[in-house]
Amino acid sequence: MRTALLLGSLALGLSACTVSVRSNVGLVGGNLIADVRPDRGEGGSYFVGDPVRISVTTRAAGYVTLVALQPNGYASTLVRNVYVNPGTTVFPRPQDGVTYNVAPPRGLQRVRVLFTRVRPTSDIVLSGVYSGDSWNVATNGYLTPYAPADRDVQETYFYIR
Repeated sequence: MRTALLLGSLALGLSACTVSVRSNVGLVGGNLIADVRPDRGEGGSYFVGDPVRISVTTRAAGYVTLVALQPNGYASTLVRNVYVNPGTTVFPRPQDGVTYNVAPPRGLQRVRVLFTRVRPTSDIVLSGVYSGDSWNVATNGYLTPYAPADRDVQETYFYIR
């Protein structure tokens, strides 16, 4: 179920992302995110250079942060605190003026979606290298200040070939 998601954007200087939606063990999520998936479906395959889009469906209005985790443990934030209405939002959005193109390293890429009903005020930076449970600790730390009814977290994944 684990797959590699590598998102690259020339405009944002993104390199790679990793995503794992079905393995949400240890996450502090709620029931506000209804669905998260790459445009070729969870577990889909992308070749280096292919564009990828991530659909996020929420049950309430709020703020979305997307963080990609590469197979080598490096994480980078794709979008931070973007306001969305209930329903489906596809990232990157047209107004963002960027594309996400798959780039090395090849393998399982995970994308984690953090959602809060209120605008996040956290100064936690979700980038750097994570190993073991430190990925969950970092993202849980980002969401913990918010009431459980006002936060959610989900992941998705795909493979980079």
